[in-house]
Amino acid sequence: MRPTIRAVAALALVAGLLGGCGFSSGDDWSQPRPLPSPVGSLKAGFVDPSTPPTPEGTITPVPGSWSEVHPGSGYRVVLLTRGADAPTKALVTAVEAWAAAEKVSLRTVTAGTDPVPDIIRAIDMHADLIVSAGNDLVDPLTVVTANHLAQAFLVVGAELAEPTHNVTAVDWAGASFRGEGLGASSTYDAASFTTARCDAAIRAGAAAVLTGLTGIVVWLS
Repeated sequence: MRPTIRAVAALALVAGLLGGCGFSSGDDWSQPRPLPSPVGSLKAGFVDPSTPPTPEGTITPVPGSWSEVHPGSGYRVVLLTRGADAPTKALVTAVEAWAAAEKVSLRTVTAGTDPVPDIIRAIDMHADLIVSAGNDLVDPLTVVTANHLAQAFLVVGAELAEPTHNVTAVDWAGASFRGEGLGASSTYDAASFTTARCDAAIRAGAAAVLTGLTGIVVWLS
């Protein structure tokens, strides 16, 4: 039996109402929504509450003090990456594993020879956080991030020389690439980008961003 025109119209109206309320089989990022609240809180030793970090300051949290902070449901992350070197691949794998474990809505932008347009493309996706993996992105990010202060960035395994308040970095003695002709530090060690270290980097960095500790460097001891 064929449905009447009135029945078809009614079904279309119901579908439209449900779509407008955000009922869908997955997060297609097409609808704006409030920033999801983080779950959990930092443990003692992540930061000294009596002396909060200054802008561009560095904190050295106690290992594992970030483990109870998680992104809220529906948290949207763009993984921005460039480079085929082993450290970059290790960071990408860690970010993907974190996103899967935390049920984060993750999309990936692989930057080309000129990364700036691809960074802009990532910004235009309106993610809650853009995570950067790869030393080749440091200088281009320096150009772009200061002009997009409403977008949160997390740089893992490197840092910007003069970050604005929306850029947080996670670094350690074997990483420390800063760009702007500064290059890698004398202690740079590609072998230091272990699975455990990269996993700690994304989790500690995300915990800092989620709890509002941005514009700083999180130094892993």
